[in-house]
Amino acid sequence: MKVKEVADLVGISVRTLHHYDAIGLLSPAETTEAGYRFYSEHDLETLQQILFFKELGFSLKEIQRILEDPAFDRKEALELQRRMLVEKRSHVDHMITTIDKTIKEMMGEIEMTNEEKFEGMNFDHNPYEEEARRRWGDEKVDESKGKIKGMSKEKLSEDWDAIYTRLAKLRHGSPDSAEAQEAIHEWYEFLNNFGDYSYEAFRGLGQMYVDDERFTKNIDKYGEGLAIFMRDAMAVYADRKA
Repeated sequence: MKVKEVADLVGISVRTLHHYDAIGLLSPAETTEAGYRFYSEHDLETLQQILFFKELGFSLKEIQRILEDPAFDRKEALELQRRMLVEKRSHVDHMITTIDKTIKEMMGEIEMTNEEKFEGMNFDHNPYEEEARRRWGDEKVDESKGKIKGMSKEKLSEDWDAIYTRLAKLRHGSPDSAEAQEAIHEWYEFLNNFGDYSYEAFRGLGQMYVDDERFTKNIDKYGEGLAIFMRDAMAVYADRKA
């Protein structure tokens, strides 16, 4: 398949495939003298693995290390990825419940305590953590756990407010400025305490801040126009990281 055909099939950009080729993560089976790239069935299987790992929060560098490991077994990886995604689905279900309650609070239907804002966010137990450590090393797991170690729900709520307040002060400037991107990176890291946001998911979340007036209203409590500024800054961030 040609690169455009693969991009359309998978739903990613041609630029992303070119980037994977440039860094040696996924090079097409054949490149003609005219520069046309052709992907084999094996290439598509590798791309599937890459995207599964990305969904689970692995960086491209980590994915490349895993795929290049002589001991890598595709079936074993798929089985573990499935179990991890089922666990993630359960986590997401809890998060959705909390979001539903938060929306009701935004509409004035209920009031939530700081503890309720973080219900369902349990970082103390992951039944596949040790399995992930054995196969892919401690670095990724330790990095994730280190972010929230010792943080109370009250501290998380304070950090949430601090990031929004910082962004609100920057909202009249350019969303691609160094300060804005540094603050948005902080927001991205904060969100990934609670889940595995891909860059595209992060971009989509920013768009939702503007498309859904309920979210816009809540975010703009920190400063009028903040939701639009965050959407634009999150899009720039995603573009630069993709």
